[in-house]
Amino acid sequence: MNRSNIKCVITLGAVTCITCSIYARKPSKKNKNQPVSFEVSYVADNVNNITGGIKTGSCYLGLANMMLEFDTEKARLWNGGRFYINAANTHGNEPSKYFIGDVQIVSNIEAGKHIYLQEIWFKQHLGETEITAGLQDLNVEFAKSEYGELYLNSSFGVLPVISNNFNASIFPLTTLGITSKWNINKDTKWVNALYDGSPTNFDYNPYNLKWQFNSGDGLLLISELQKTKTIKNLPGIYKLGIYTHFHIRQNIPGSLINRLIGIYTYADQTFWEQNKKSAGLFVQLGYSPSAGSTNNVYIGSGVNFTGLFSKKANDVLGLACAHVIFTRNGHSETAIELTYLYQISGHFFIQPDFQYIVHPSGTGEPLPNALAANFRFGLNF
Repeated sequence: MNRSNIKCVITLGAVTCITCSIYARKPSKKNKNQPVSFEVSYVADNVNNITGGIKTGSCYLGLANMMLEFDTEKARLWNGGRFYINAANTHGNEPSKYFIGDVQIVSNIEAGKHIYLQEIWFKQHLGETEITAGLQDLNVEFAKSEYGELYLNSSFGVLPVISNNFNASIFPLTTLGITSKWNINKDTKWVNALYDGSPTNFDYNPYNLKWQFNSGDGLLLISELQKTKTIKNLPGIYKLGIYTHFHIRQNIPGSLINRLIGIYTYADQTFWEQNKKSAGLFVQLGYSPSAGSTNNVYIGSGVNFTGLFSKKANDVLGLACAHVIFTRNGHSETAIELTYLYQISGHFFIQPDFQYIVHPSGTGEPLPNALAANFRFGLNF
């Protein structure tokens, strides 16, 4: 899943659109000159499974986040340093688990009932390079689509060939890791990371404070090349990533076994822009050929229209499709999502959403096609 604190922001510049940003990393404007910034956000879903799946019914679920950031440069200690803490509370029911039965997860905040530490890390800028160490969500830097962030289905966040094949460092549970980002030039970035291969389960790690590395966890190594490109004066960003999840063979020091490997590519491209209105297309592809993969193919795509129904361009309409193919039984699951986000104010948004799930496959065998209606709202201060 792609998940953490959700903040609705209007992105101006490289891609003009409204995005529902899962990662509120920017200090609020009122604190921009202070070394310490504090932010609170809350997002909630009311999901109704109208037909199909496991059973019909409705439920409520929510996610609250408290974020604290300390800037060493603004504190006049040293240049380029940032400390970040993100604590989370997830609550309410789990619609995919109990009502819909899909693998891809219709709500990207579904996580059960927990109070825990989502992230805690330190970042240091060193010239054209950034080094980040600590408890990190890999979906902040990797496998992330600006246009895909609008959607509520988890597949449009981190792609399922990562999230479904092993316990990656993503919402809700993250692991320790180290990330490097090299700004090669103004258009090209290269990001690499090494993570503990598996978070410790909530049953043994209820607050995500027990950071243990066991040989059975393995390691996750991921690398992504990011390229911004302008086509007919319209901005876009293209990404190519590769990852491997491996473990150390016990009793044979230095011997490695590859469990899983995979490759993915993302593209976000604006294709129309007029005044404050715009339209953009995104594509996501993932492939994991390893024998241990349960989900070896993922294809996702969608189109977003910004400002169609508001003069201030504070709304976005989106239609997208996510398709996964499972390795062992040849089954597949498809999610078609229609969503509309309206930014009521700088601190509040609403988002009605409809998803049609073809062959929900979370129980092992395809279930009747499901239609889910969701109403999301979000606040941040």
